[in-house]
Amino acid sequence: MPTPYSCPAALTIAGSDSGGGAGIQADLRTFAFHCIHGTSALTCVTAQNTLGVTRVDALPPEAVVAQMEAVTSDIAVQGVKTGMLLNQGIIQAVAKALEALPERIPVVVDPVMVSRTGAQLIDDGAIATLTQRLVPQARIVTPNRYEAQLLSGLEIFTLADMEAAARQIYQLGPQAVLVKGGGMQGSLRSTDIWFDGHEVTALEAEIVETRNTHGTGCTLSAAIAANLALGKAPLPAVKAAKDYVTNALRHALAIGQGPGPVGHFFPLSK
Repeated sequence: MPTPYSCPAALTIAGSDSGGGAGIQADLRTFAFHCIHGTSALTCVTAQNTLGVTRVDALPPEAVVAQMEAVTSDIAVQGVKTGMLLNQGIIQAVAKALEALPERIPVVVDPVMVSRTGAQLIDDGAIATLTQRLVPQARIVTPNRYEAQLLSGLEIFTLADMEAAARQIYQLGPQAVLVKGGGMQGSLRSTDIWFDGHEVTALEAEIVETRNTHGTGCTLSAAIAANLALGKAPLPAVKAAKDYVTNALRHALAIGQGPGPVGHFFPLSK
């Protein structure tokens, strides 16, 4: 008989992208690359492709929680990430369910509230609930520029602004904050700011010139959760995740008529 094989497991709580570039699909591919067994709890189903989103259907909050409980009652997940939670009811239910998990399980909160172009994706009530109930549970929270502005109440134009926002968001209760440079101009779009209550660290990466960037934020947060599940400390987990995303951007996929997804399986590319 073959020797039984085991590996760490992680849970993603997010929406489905029918085009396969972001959301649950991107998260599970990212987990697989890191040799993590991926589990999932769907929050919504989208009809989308590289040109845009044409329909979004939310699952009932009870259905989202049932998926979470089915997974965690049987499988010892060692990392969790949240993505698109869509509405206030789902956010409240997910936050309550996460509170029941052991504190040792690291939770990465990708606060999907505003797109990289500045378009608000959820309503004000949902934003308030996410800020008050979910962000405080995060081992790491990963807002982009516009999300960081909402969470901090500060305008962000410079590196110093990003640092100030990270410090302000830290006061909401997460153990660490990663303000992403997406949405910034010039070289700042490749720079993220890390703050863990002790030190501020500027994390720079190569600027990869490609229009195929769909799923970048989902992929980064999933890679952070995967590296945490593998036992890495938070800052090294973030650095490893950023390296992975940079390589995925170098091998981004030119599929469809619009911006394609990053190349999650780049080591297999020929």
